[in-house]
Amino acid sequence: MTIGVIGAGVMGSGVAQNLAQSGFKVTLLDVNEQKLADSKETIANNLRFRAFFERDSKLEDSGAILDRIKFSTEYDLLEDAHYVIENATEDWEIKKYIYGRIDNICNEACIFMVNTSCIPITKIAALTKRPDKVIGTHFMNPVPSKNSVEAIRGYHTSDDCVRAVKDLLGKIGKEMILVNDFPGFVSNRISHLFMNEAAFVVQDQVATPYEVDEIFKKCYGHAMGPLETADLIGLDTVVNSLHVLYENYQDPKFRCCPLLKKMVDAGLTGRKSGQGFYTY
Repeated sequence: MTIGVIGAGVMGSGVAQNLAQSGFKVTLLDVNEQKLADSKETIANNLRFRAFFERDSKLEDSGAILDRIKFSTEYDLLEDAHYVIENATEDWEIKKYIYGRIDNICNEACIFMVNTSCIPITKIAALTKRPDKVIGTHFMNPVPSKNSVEAIRGYHTSDDCVRAVKDLLGKIGKEMILVNDFPGFVSNRISHLFMNEAAFVVQDQVATPYEVDEIFKKCYGHAMGPLETADLIGLDTVVNSLHVLYENYQDPKFRCCPLLKKMVDAGLTGRKSGQGFYTY
């Protein structure tokens, strides 16, 4: 079975790695050759670190896992894919282009798994001629180490599609938590309020990023604070997602913090740029 993964950023690379570790052949696509090269290096390093920390003689050789991933810019390679998992940036025009293209390339049975932060699945499915085979699969980062996925049923998503995706996720060690389709779904509709308000707290000089995150970790028991999480996701992605939420709900609670916008304009997007609320 071959699975297409679109987008070689942090999330797409993690999805591709997870699939390859589970024995699947993967075609990882991106329009940027450098991003593909960076993704290959990142996955190779992750696999080496995995072998170092787990120290299990039964672990498969990292080279064999990496060989299951084909890195390419050629969308035509998706012609025989059984599933396509799309991880492009949270930009409607980009999503619109991608689904218009892959819908004409992929076979009729191929299921489209949308790894989006906030854009409604029903809206994306409407771009295709297979809305019954479109489902949201919101993976969490880092993908290989997370054991659950927030799945979103669009208006037309079929029961067969849900069952097939649940089975696939089970084979890569993940439980499906199925919710209904509304902008932001559950996780991001709530978590982006946390991250956005945390940025306002820093902007208003109530506390430093470190102090904000320490309160959430030490007082609430969270594994990561909201600003550490924002840096991990990418501040540009957070800003784009907040814009989607505001556009869909027209609710001022989703107004984007000016500090977040300023940081993105300055290129301080978090871990991927080396600087966000923290230095990496």
